[in-house]
Amino acid sequence: MKKAKIRSPFFYVGDKYKIMPQIIKLMPADIDTYVEPFVGGGSSFLNVNAKKYLLNDIDSYVIKLHKFISEFSHNPQELFDMMYREIENYGLSCSYKGILAPDELKRLYVKTYYARYNKEGYIKMRDDFNKNQNDYLKLYLLLIYGFNHMIRFNNSGKFNLPVGNVDLNKNVYNALEFYLDFMSNRDIEFYNYDYKEFMNMIPLNEKSYVFLDPPYLISMSEYNKLWNDEKENELYEFLDAIDEKGIKFGITNLIFHKNRENLIFHKWCKKYDIYDINSNYISYNDNSIKDNSKEVFVTNFKGDFNGQSIS
Repeated sequence: MKKAKIRSPFFYVGDKYKIMPQIIKLMPADIDTYVEPFVGGGSSFLNVNAKKYLLNDIDSYVIKLHKFISEFSHNPQELFDMMYREIENYGLSCSYKGILAPDELKRLYVKTYYARYNKEGYIKMRDDFNKNQNDYLKLYLLLIYGFNHMIRFNNSGKFNLPVGNVDLNKNVYNALEFYLDFMSNRDIEFYNYDYKEFMNMIPLNEKSYVFLDPPYLISMSEYNKLWNDEKENELYEFLDAIDEKGIKFGITNLIFHKNRENLIFHKWCKKYDIYDINSNYISYNDNSIKDNSKEVFVTNFKGDFNGQSIS
């Protein structure tokens, strides 16, 4: 398995790419079918070697973006050319191609010059997308150029994320290039269901492995707003049920965060093996490091690990 950390070209705040080298060591070495019910941007599966990948998310736009981008896996240049044309059409910066914000803006707005430069074009692109929300090329560019790389819609169903201080730079290009290469030679299927519906419809056996990165109950991330105590308890009942069937799983979650404790998770996880994860958890609302957070990896897989169990 890879030890280098690979990040998805969706650049989710809070995704798992930084800690995947730690988590991979706690997974089975031989995975036939890798299953991820909360795939999000996909930094997790991009770091795992398996024969087959079954990937799900309840967010339809996330899955549509995965499917749209992966269609270009055998012709990456076509996708890049389409992106460059849209960037030029809306007058956006593109650091990767040397289209930069003027030096005057950099002097006046040291930390926000790209946002200042791209704001007008970004808003025009956002307005055009909201007129045709099946234009996934525009949606992906809105994700790249938007604040914190979020996908966010208002109550009226309009994409409403403001512009960010980012553009298509070398990191974005490299991540997208790796993603397309990865997708070109893997057996991957995407699904858009509630996680339980998804898990109940796919075939599993003793060589399957389920990795879960669910919404974190005690964080304030944008993606976790609809998660609650009932859903948290329901998830752990579900995991106990697949454990009884001999299905291997691993799950990440926060035990402590900003002087809060996830009592439901903390009580439940003690029946399994718990491994401390060295991470600096970052939320959507506050990009600072949370020194008092404890993120852990919990698994029912009995392997020969070098990790530090805290159970």
